[in-house]
Amino acid sequence: MSVIGKRLKEARLRMGLTQERLGAMAEIEEMSASTRVNQYERGVHSPNYQMTEKFAEMLDVPVEYLYAKDDTTAQLLLGFHGLDQAGKNQVLEFISGLSES
Repeated sequence: MSVIGKRLKEARLRMGLTQERLGAMAEIEEMSASTRVNQYERGVHSPNYQMTEKFAEMLDVPVEYLYAKDDTTAQLLLGFHGLDQAGKNQVLEFISGLSES
């Protein structure tokens, strides 16, 4: 399974969507929606960047999450994505303080 395939499947399942529904939401032709998403998830084919952006938007994840090789990095991206701007600023300040130590 490819990195994108793994992350795509994780995010899709977290949202409770079928492959067919995600494909339809991303405006993939109805007859091939399920098959194409299945092929992306299994790493048979890779979505182009535009399609990856659509998936990220539909799944409410940052597009970078779909490319994150490391599970810890992926979780950090999801957590950061869910914060409001004040929360993001706090995280950035915290990280900046850590790197100065």
